Amino acid sequence: MMECVFGVVGNNFAIVVADTSAVASILVHKSNEDKIMLLDSHKLIAAAGKPDDRVQFTEYIQKNVALYQFRNGIPLTTVAAANFIRGQLATALRKNPYSVNILLGGYDKESGPSLYYIDYLATLHKIEKGAFGYGSYFSLSMMDRHYRSGMSVEEAIELVDKCIMEIRSRLVAAPPNFVIKIIDKDGARQYAWRESIKDTTAPAA
Repeated sequence: MMECVFGVVGNNFAIVVADTSAVASILVHKSNEDKIMLLDSHKLIAAAGKPDDRVQFTEYIQKNVALYQFRNGIPLTTVAAANFIRGQLATALRKNPYSVNILLGGYDKESGPSLYYIDYLATLHKIEKGAFGYGSYFSLSMMDRHYRSGMSVEEAIELVDKCIMEIRSRLVAAPPNFVIKIIDKDGARQYAWRESIKDTTAPAA
């Protein structure tokens, strides 16, 4: 997968980053595809994998998390959402598996920020830093070298930028653009884009 999804947990926040390239075979269809979906006010799900599975599965999870909150009047905690996602992947694994890998970031009042690694085989781990895709070969090495617990937002963004620069300079078919999103006590939101190519509309015939 020529995709790059990675995330880190800092001091009272979590950051999730994804490339924005929609690719099929040798074709790049667009370079502004947002692969990080808002699950609720304090949760983000970043996915890498086959485009059809990625879109269908993340939308399915988003709607079911919203349905739970509508029925029960309270949102799922981040760990509960992670276990729900893992359960759905495990069920599908024995029927019609999804080719999708997920980083789930969230913030809970009681436990603070958290990041969960969930792969297409329904493996679930709570982590402080993680990555998927070919970009993970470079971003994980940068995080091993520079990450530390309790980083500030500025330090985490500096690390994110180092990872992006490493991917762009080392990966043979590196995606040009990345979106950065953050989750903290104020909610989940977009933090920044890192763009080297902008999509342009085709001229009128």
